[in-house]
Amino acid sequence: MPKAKAKTVESESNIHAVVGSDESEVKRVAAELAAKLTPPDAGEFGLEVIDACADNVEQAVARIRLAIEALQTLPFFGGGKLVWLKNANCLGDSVIGRSAAVQGALEELAELFEAGLGSDVTLLVSATETDKRRSFYKTLAKRAEVQVIDRLDSSRAGWEEEATEIVRRRAKAMKLQFNEDALDLFVLLTGGDTRQIENELEKIDLYLGSERRVNVEQVRELVPLSRAGVIFELGNALAACDLERALLLVKRLLDQGESAIGILLVAILPTVRNLLLAKDLMERNRIPRPHAPFSFISALNRLPAEATDHLPRKKDGSINGYALGLAAQQAHRFETKKLIAGLEACLEANVRLVSSQLDHELILTEIVVKLLAC
Repeated sequence: MPKAKAKTVESESNIHAVVGSDESEVKRVAAELAAKLTPPDAGEFGLEVIDACADNVEQAVARIRLAIEALQTLPFFGGGKLVWLKNANCLGDSVIGRSAAVQGALEELAELFEAGLGSDVTLLVSATETDKRRSFYKTLAKRAEVQVIDRLDSSRAGWEEEATEIVRRRAKAMKLQFNEDALDLFVLLTGGDTRQIENELEKIDLYLGSERRVNVEQVRELVPLSRAGVIFELGNALAACDLERALLLVKRLLDQGESAIGILLVAILPTVRNLLLAKDLMERNRIPRPHAPFSFISALNRLPAEATDHLPRKKDGSINGYALGLAAQQAHRFETKKLIAGLEACLEANVRLVSSQLDHELILTEIVVKLLAC
């Protein structure tokens, strides 16, 4: 499941629900579950789909009542049937969802749950908007097997690990093999968005043909560079001592309208700081150069608290271990004194950007050259 984590409420029920904010994955999982739950020998009468994506209150009430009628109607020719209340947008905290008429119809449906469906009828509900405070959702959670699939929050610590697992699993299903640096870049560029992950993997799959190995150059060529992607790539170029690419990306960001001070504080300074912190941690604690960011995160987790107290924290108080792990893979390229000089150059550049009339591209170019030139 997209991670966003899928949570399942265990229950021996013939009521199922797939809900969550990850629209693409909710639709995919619900469709797979519908195929699994549809009686194999019931033919066209084994599945009754009710599209519950309503435009207004009246339409929503009508779709809910259709579902109630379908659940109360015996399957044709015996056997069983699946009723799928699909894309139900009446469960969210919206004008439609808050309507008294809709709430009344949902209460009738909930009463049907409480009374128990016939053993030959199964209900599947899928929705991307759900108000968990409502009594209907509480009844659903109690009576149904529920899968909650929420979109990854890229501002939350650890999202990169979850996104990496999603990409690994999808790529394996398509028999695609990512080099580690290509996988890291792909994860950061797609940001854990399952729809974009799926689209970009399909694009790579078509591009490669019979070749199954994905390298970083192919990811750069095929996956579009968003603003966040260019910033990440600039950090990568700096850490890899790729002067030509770093200068090209600085120019691209300026051409896209990014401010020079923003580029300095969001891309250049954090990269230099992470390289210095990673190098210091590795030297002080005898941590070997990691082969992947996650192995460095594991090493950090084994350190005593006093060894990591000085590290900068995210808003939730956690360490951005993934960024430090990426830096640790490249820190061997730099001497400590050069990284310290790089931080001092960032401070000097910051002052010059806000207090002088010098060309901003020239100031950023100088700091990049000072950091990377041999």
